[in-house]
Amino acid sequence: MRIFSGIRPSGKLHLGNYLGAIKNWIELQNKPDIELAVFGVVDYHGITTPFDPKTYHQQVMDAVIDYLAAGVDPKKALLIRQSKVPQHMELAWIFSTITPVGWLDRLPTYKEKQNQVESSGNEKADSWKNNLGILSYPALMAADILIYKSNLVPIGDDQKAHLDLTNEIGKKFNYLFGETFEPVKAFKSEGERIKSLQDPTKKMSKTPSTSSGQAGDSYIALMDSPDIIRDKIKKATTDSGKEIKFDEKEKPGISNLLTIYSLLAGSIKGQILSIKEVEDKYGGKSYIEFKNDLAEVVVDFLKPFQERYKEFAGDMAQVDKILTESEERARQIAQETLSDVKQKMGL
Repeated sequence: MRIFSGIRPSGKLHLGNYLGAIKNWIELQNKPDIELAVFGVVDYHGITTPFDPKTYHQQVMDAVIDYLAAGVDPKKALLIRQSKVPQHMELAWIFSTITPVGWLDRLPTYKEKQNQVESSGNEKADSWKNNLGILSYPALMAADILIYKSNLVPIGDDQKAHLDLTNEIGKKFNYLFGETFEPVKAFKSEGERIKSLQDPTKKMSKTPSTSSGQAGDSYIALMDSPDIIRDKIKKATTDSGKEIKFDEKEKPGISNLLTIYSLLAGSIKGQILSIKEVEDKYGGKSYIEFKNDLAEVVVDFLKPFQERYKEFAGDMAQVDKILTESEERARQIAQETLSDVKQKMGL
């Protein structure tokens, strides 16, 4: 099996990023049947919406360090910056010549990215409106995956449409030019649906979840201090009633917190801790008691990550060496695919 996955460098990673994506990466890189694993900071995707060129490079490097601190092992996986492997963009252009516009503008990403531009607050946001990159974003995503001939991708439900499109593009290329790409399967995790602390009907993200709430209260950044974590958990939305019970429809707030507790407490102990076990543990106890304990679970879980982050950040020569070696190997593998594609097309 071959894997590719990547995250935009949109600032510090949060708990939703870790539980929904990076936790999967760590599990997959350690599986014996994985032939190739490539994890990327997809910085070309990041420039389709407003960004600050003065700080963008540091955002990319912060994301790289986040990945390493979270457990991406350069001995088992390649860690790359998308812009350093030009074959991604070349294959994306090739795919754009066979991808109907109708396949692209029907995807939810198109409107979502337009909304990100409008709500960014960037003084030059108008210059990003309706850009071609927002429309063709999924063709580049398909190229990211297929340039390594990946056949397994860790994704959440919100990315299923993009994976379906990747398979449609691969199938069409095979039809036009000969068998080249295998169907790509999704790898899903229990943590893919971690919600905002302020609005548990929405995904955890760095944008405000409510008109009155602060953006920073809606998520837990992996580098948040213990006091900030405790404050955010304390402010997290719960539900009417007192029962600590998992019910996503009637009690979305407490259900979200139970999910976080289950995933993190189990990881700390090196075992699976079911939501039912957490419910039983807090039967008859108050929301305040549960939240206080959850805050400490999060603090304990993030402590080793934060220690490793500081170690890598203090040794950028090592980080640069990891990137240089990974990106050189990635270019070699990607070029093999691109040469095959171009040969079949008569290029």
